[in-house]
Amino acid sequence: MTHQRWLRIIPVALIMYTISYVDRTNISLALDPKISGMMRDLLMDDRMKGEAAGIFFLGYFLLQVAGGHLANRWSAKKLISLCLVFWGGCAVGCGLAATFRQFALMRFCLGMSESSVYPAMLVLLAHWFPRRERARANAFWNLCQPLAVAASAPFTGWLLGAYGWQTMLILEGILPFLWLPIWWLFISDHPREAKWISPAEQEFLETTLEREAAELEPVKPVPFWERFLRWEILVMIVMNFIHNSQAYGCMTFFTEGLKRKPFSPLQYGMLFAVPYAVTAVIMVLNSWHSDKTQERRGHIALVYTLSGASLIASVLAHQHFWLSYAFMCLAIPGPYAALAPFWAIPTETMPRNVMGPVIGLVNAIGNTGGFAGPFIVGWLEMRYHSTAIPFNGLGAAMLAAAGLAFLLPKAARQIQSTSAVPKV
Repeated sequence: MTHQRWLRIIPVALIMYTISYVDRTNISLALDPKISGMMRDLLMDDRMKGEAAGIFFLGYFLLQVAGGHLANRWSAKKLISLCLVFWGGCAVGCGLAATFRQFALMRFCLGMSESSVYPAMLVLLAHWFPRRERARANAFWNLCQPLAVAASAPFTGWLLGAYGWQTMLILEGILPFLWLPIWWLFISDHPREAKWISPAEQEFLETTLEREAAELEPVKPVPFWERFLRWEILVMIVMNFIHNSQAYGCMTFFTEGLKRKPFSPLQYGMLFAVPYAVTAVIMVLNSWHSDKTQERRGHIALVYTLSGASLIASVLAHQHFWLSYAFMCLAIPGPYAALAPFWAIPTETMPRNVMGPVIGLVNAIGNTGGFAGPFIVGWLEMRYHSTAIPFNGLGAAMLAAAGLAFLLPKAARQIQSTSAVPKV
């Protein structure tokens, strides 16, 4: 199997979305009053803290379906290039905000600027990686999510301690502009447009992907809008909402549990990073085994169950700091480790002309959980002065999502050997 596609496309995409995720998660450290003065400067309480972190996802909702459609019908490469410019400007704007409302507005615009990137990238990968490789391709690209935290949290913590939250947000907001030329030079929308692979591999990929797409087309023509009337789309939306609520609710309020020890900003950043380093390992293992067995639903349910049970156990063990922290290291990976098999399902079970918009729809509505999670956790934490109740609720919801996974459709198993891929 040639490695050129993996070495050229995946690293560039991974770093691109890592930059996006840095701009999305550095707020979790900036909003901790023991690390920075952001909440004091913008006159924020815990409810406003949850709103500031979560309002990103209200903007993130807006252009998901349109982004998936444009990526499929126009160009994922060009669409993501435009997004890089707009989200870089909004990320810098967050650092220039002088009031809570200004900051909330820029966070909303940041979410809107990034909203087309995820569905566009899934469409792009579906143009380059056949079904038997897709979970691994999705997983390696989605490694950006835990890696962005694991790699950037110590650096973000250091910047906060040395220069303050405004300078940190501005410096990290410049990164999309620096990566744009590399994205433009390295990425092509389809194998037929790439000059760096052999004609034999181009032909193999194009014919394989066309055959897989043809297998998903219904025998009788079905109107475009009717293809959205599928029960599994609703199940995916509910699951995506739950796992985003858990992922961002835990991320935003994770440092609450660290306050019991007198850590420095750098130490906070390092402790914040460890669960996401564990997440990266679990993501790779889960996606590799999912592709090896060509099974998706059980791999989603397994990591959801681990996450939900560990989050509840972390709350129960709250009197023992390091034991509770260890359980959090197992609770955080679940939503991320499920991404690869989860997003492989629509690309393997839906017609090509509806796949992009469906991914956008599921991601758009499901990602409102990124607003609901931090907002609800913040509201309950302010009312009860503890994250125990919201974290228990998120854990139970993840266990319910594990059961929902078995309602998703099964994809046809691939029997073609990977040795059929031409060598370069």
